Amino acid sequence: MADDASLPEPRSPGERRFLRLGGLSSRLLLLTVLIVVVANVLILPPNLAAYQEQWLLDRLRAAELASRVADAAPNGQVTEHLSQQLLEQAEVVSVAIQADGNRRLILQAPKLARTPYLIDLRENNPLTSLAGPIQTLLGGGQRMVRVIARPRYVPGEFVEIVAPDGPLRKELLAQLGRLLGIAAFTSLMAGAVVFFSLNYLLVAPMQRITRSMQRFRANPEDPEAHIPPSGRHDEIGVAEAELDRMQADLRVALASRARLAALGEAVAKINHDLRNMLTSAQIASERLAQSGDPKVAQALPRLERALDRAILLASNVLAFGKSEEPAPDKRPTPLRPALEAASEDARLSRRGVKLVIESPTGAQVDADPEQLHRILVNLFRNAREAIDGVEARGGMGTIHVSLTQADGQSLIRLTDDGPGLPERAVANLFQPFAGSTRRGGAGLGLAIAKELSQGHGGDLTLVQTSDAGTTFEIRLPGAPDPLLPRRRKPAASDDAAEG
Repeated sequence: MADDASLPEPRSPGERRFLRLGGLSSRLLLLTVLIVVVANVLILPPNLAAYQEQWLLDRLRAAELASRVADAAPNGQVTEHLSQQLLEQAEVVSVAIQADGNRRLILQAPKLARTPYLIDLRENNPLTSLAGPIQTLLGGGQRMVRVIARPRYVPGEFVEIVAPDGPLRKELLAQLGRLLGIAAFTSLMAGAVVFFSLNYLLVAPMQRITRSMQRFRANPEDPEAHIPPSGRHDEIGVAEAELDRMQADLRVALASRARLAALGEAVAKINHDLRNMLTSAQIASERLAQSGDPKVAQALPRLERALDRAILLASNVLAFGKSEEPAPDKRPTPLRPALEAASEDARLSRRGVKLVIESPTGAQVDADPEQLHRILVNLFRNAREAIDGVEARGGMGTIHVSLTQADGQSLIRLTDDGPGLPERAVANLFQPFAGSTRRGGAGLGLAIAKELSQGHGGDLTLVQTSDAGTTFEIRLPGAPDPLLPRRRKPAASDDAAEG
């Protein structure tokens, strides 16, 4: 567990900062405002171009109507005073129309000292249209603009006017101010709506998840660190549910680790005294060997093997002082003798749960004999206890063991006819302290057997379980050649081991 002083102190819900500089909320607000501002800025040039085009078209249509008045005058001639009035009403300084290839100047102010710049509305060039307002705004408003467009009220090829761009520039500046005001207002409103929406939907739940993670890291036992899922069906809901499961799994793992640590400390203390006791028992067995009792002589080899294995296991625990198993000393090991020895230690017998071996007499596997013995004893003992737990069976049952070797692998399959495993035990079958189905059991037998199998480079798996029985499979790398059959004296049936 990390030092608590190095962890950021979690804030309580009442101490949350809604907008923290550098946090996700502030970045989201800045990004939202920036996007809306950029969107409004991109709208300004087309809007100004459309406004300028409409303003110029209004001047052109007014100039066309003024030209119709001039055409209606006697002999097509208008007085200077009338011409001036018509030009002022149209807000232009001259009007010309081209028809049949001839350009005719209809109205013109007395003096035109400035050379105008040209805007041709007959062109449909977007770049030219967007650049027009910029040219007008940057020109200073002291120039003349010459505008050409197709006529609407008079016959001809085009109508042409010349007008001062000062009024146009003034109108464009006013329109630009209105657009900037609208852009600022819409930016603030859209930014606020998007910000608060995303903050409610994303940022606030993420802050809730983050606070739960910080509290859990500081103190996994803190009830405030638990985050109840909100029931959402999106990614946030999935994250909340997965965090809740992860915290629950970590609490179970921490509790198991604490129990393992306590167990390891207790085992280390017990092993020291146990080893002395086993040594004394071994000395006593040597003295028993000197007696002439035939029953003692018959049972003594089994007692000596059990004492040797117990002393070796105690020595390994004291030598390593940890839960890891030593590396296996793999060698070709006859399977049948290993099964028979394990069945004796697991208390299998013909009068109770019996062992049926369905493999050739000389079959071998590549394994550490002592670790293979521990694997088999754990599996046999579990099967016998499961069968003994069914009162109607009267302690009678069968364990079948078969061996299949192919592609450099040895598969040992153990099948019992017991009641099967309950569903709640299957999920945590190989987890220490979690997979036991027997009252008072620690759930270590299968965990140890699986660890030893994996230490060989193989594995232990549950093939199937049902009311008809349970099947486990031990996979070990290697497929040694079988031993050659030897002539031996007639003995009890080879397909059963007697306890």
